Order: sequence, then structure tokens, then C-alpha cells
Amino acid sequence: MPIMFNSILQEAGLPLEEVRLIRHKDKRAAKGFTPYELWRDNRPQFDLYQASQNLKNRNLLSSAYWAPFVVNMADEAVFAGIYSAKYADISKTDLPIPSMPGEFDKSGTVDCYDLKLDDALDDLIGKLIIDWGPGKLAFIQYAHNNNKSVLEVRPEFKEPDFPGFMKFIKPLSKIETLPLSWISALKASRGVYLLTCPKTKEQYVGSATGEESFWGRWKCYVQTGHGGNLGLKIRDPSDYQVSILQVSGSSESTEEILALEVLWKSKLQSKEMGLNKN
Repeated sequence: MPIMFNSILQEAGLPLEEVRLIRHKDKRAAKGFTPYELWRDNRPQFDLYQASQNLKNRNLLSSAYWAPFVVNMADEAVFAGIYSAKYADISKTDLPIPSMPGEFDKSGTVDCYDLKLDDALDDLIGKLIIDWGPGKLAFIQYAHNNNKSVLEVRPEFKEPDFPGFMKFIKPLSKIETLPLSWISALKASRGVYLLTCPKTKEQYVGSATGEESFWGRWKCYVQTGHGGNLGLKIRDPSDYQVSILQVSGSSESTEEILALEVLWKSKLQSKEMGLNKN
């Protein structure tokens, strides 16, 4: 029999009727920070993020305790702690949105809550993974009506494993927020990559041969918006999706990698129908 999350809540003395389960996965944060990234890297900003909630959720969130889960890059629901929760008021000023730097929720458009991290189940924070359930289920649920299966309790917090070079797909805006183990893998490997523009649907083939390999090359795009490429310079800035077409062996020379880049340009016709201009 699987361990059930409600059993863990009850053992901690938490009344199920007063616990709300919350799954944080904010689609608005595609160009900013995901709730998981805020929780992992800046807990105070995560607390500010979840302290502002849509007005329509007020009745759903009316409870003594919140049990939030943050969705990591492997789409796992990671336990973020037990918070005591109390409704405060409708926002009286414009409030910064922590997940989207420079963006604000207008005054009077969100509810504000007083949240305090409780010490109940603090030994499970970042370690406990639950099965939220299939499909597009509500991100706020009543604990007493929704008993979640515990998939895993890890000895310590652990980032998702690197998916492998052929499965790696991310927006460029996320390159600098990747787990350190992912960054290390990308820094250690050279080869040919693909950028695709979500606005124009065009593609660009490039190669990584310099310092810090794939990660270093992509970081240049993040910093400049174009990485020095003519085809990207003449386009409006975009959050390109990046993926890897081919990883080169450690013995392959820069010239051999550049030859592979030319081959992939021919295969994908990225000069005729894309952003490559040479």
C-alpha cells in the first residue's frame, strides 16, 4: 500500500478540513522565474509570490493551513512546507510579481495573505514528492477530499537528473537558472545546436566550440540577444528555444564541428527557410 499524504498530515496533528493543497506551476513565468526556481533560490520571494492570490480563489483558500507543492523541471510536485495562513486584505497598492521582474499586480486586483512557515513536517521539505493526479486538475484542493499518494521521500533535496543531450529543450531565458549539474554537463560538451523562434517560427543552426561549450555559447545569446549572428540581429529580440542536434566527441576538432554545422544547415535548410545568413 502506498503512503498517503493525509496520513502524514494527521500524524503531525493537522486537521485535514483546515489544510489546502496548492500546486504552484505559473505559466505566466515563462520569461521570468518559475515558482520552483523562486522556492529553490529565493525563499522570501517565493513567500511573497504565494502571498498574493487571485480574488476568485478567496473561498477556496479560506483555511488555517496551506500545504504548497512546487513543480520542478521533471514535472514532479515537490513539498514546500506547511504554512499557517490568514487572509489580510485586498491589495491597496500595485504589488511586484516576484516571478516576473518588472511586472505588477494592480491595486485592488489580488488578495493578500499573512503566511508563516510552520515547523510541522519541516524535515520533509524538498524531499517529499506526491502524485498530484492526471490531467488538468485544480491547483487548489481540499486535503480531506483529495488524499494524494506519496511517490517518494528522498534522503535529501535533489535536483532532477540531467535529461541527456538529445532530450534537452529549454528557452534561452532559463539557461542561467538550470541546476548546477545540468550546467556542468553543458559546459563540458561541444557540438551543434538549434534555436527556434516562437514568434516567427524560424530556426537557426549554430555550433558551440569555445569556452564553456554549449552553455557558454547560449549565455552569450542571453546577454546580447543575438550572439553576434546577423540573422538574429535583424530580428526583434525573442526568447528562442534551444536544443541540441549533435554532440561532438572530445577528439573532434573545431573544424570538424564547423563542418557538422554546415551539414545540419543543409539538412534543415536553415539558410533558405531560417535565420542563418552564412
